[in-house]
Amino acid sequence: MSQGLQIGIVGLPNVGKSTLFNAITRAGALAANYPFATIDKNVGVVTVPDERLEALQKIFTRGERVPPIIPTGVEFVDIAGLVKGAHKGEGLGNQFLGNIREVDAIAHVVRCFEDPNVVHVAGQVDPVGDIDTINTELVLADMSTMERRIDRLRKSAKGNKEDAELLDLAQQVLAVLETGQPARAGTYDAPIPKDFGLLTIKPIIYVANVGENELTEDNDLVRQVREYAAREGAEVVKISAQIEGELSEMPEEDAAAFLADLGIDEPGLAKLVRVGYSTLGLITYITSGEKEVRAWTVRQGTKAPQAAGEIHSDFERGFIRAEVIAWDKMVEAGGWVNAKAKGWVRTEGKEYVVQDGDIMNFLFNV
Repeated sequence: MSQGLQIGIVGLPNVGKSTLFNAITRAGALAANYPFATIDKNVGVVTVPDERLEALQKIFTRGERVPPIIPTGVEFVDIAGLVKGAHKGEGLGNQFLGNIREVDAIAHVVRCFEDPNVVHVAGQVDPVGDIDTINTELVLADMSTMERRIDRLRKSAKGNKEDAELLDLAQQVLAVLETGQPARAGTYDAPIPKDFGLLTIKPIIYVANVGENELTEDNDLVRQVREYAAREGAEVVKISAQIEGELSEMPEEDAAAFLADLGIDEPGLAKLVRVGYSTLGLITYITSGEKEVRAWTVRQGTKAPQAAGEIHSDFERGFIRAEVIAWDKMVEAGGWVNAKAKGWVRTEGKEYVVQDGDIMNFLFNV
């Protein structure tokens, strides 16, 4: 994995969070029908499905020599279940909030299925109420964080222009939080520094966990989640954690047939990873040849030298230029030699902004 992208899986107890985590990582986190079955932070790395790599592998295969595919990946972090009062340390609140600070984005699993055999922590299935519970805890935790920061900045801001500007920014953030909104809902005079340690600035994806017969049509509970998410501009991914669990145990061909029988075209995990990438503004570039076909993750807007630095710091330090071709043009050409003969390989310099699906060969000198 070229970049440590982490998506934290959060949710109230018994919404299917650990079932989903088990399914997508086969890591076997303890899934039990009681709160706090997940006590330790569990991390599993999932490869990002990318059909482009297989297409490139075929054109760089020479006889029996098949170049290995090295996909990029996402770390899914299964974070202990949350209850009301977490911001004050209730349940496993302090651990929950600490773990969530480390991730890049939050996948909030919301229960959108009825099952009398699985208890609900609040006694009834209420997805919007569940979302509000967690969002409120995160907002309250951020308010506490900002109040402490403002107290410190008031002392240091006297005669210090930089701290005076930070104080003003912190007060703007607190004003948004005091309305019950997440920090990401506000507009500010400057970017919010990472060391503010805010939980509600992180992008959020709502994962509507449904029964196995509810994947093709939205039920009323899913519709409620979609309406809520639309108001804050968040994405919704519908998943059946139970089905993802079954898929994870099947050979690839059987899994594809199972999905076809259900009337769905891809596993929920693939959707979640794709939405995670777009939510965080990430793209993939590729290094490709007879030795290997490899994907690398960078942020949109990354320039060629910084992309080269994902491979090795020497590549960035001694960057001269990059040879670049779109992946589909490489497939059409059938390899580097033909692609260059057709004039499809461009030479790009230090200001080139990498595009999703670029195949790149870096020239450097250290």
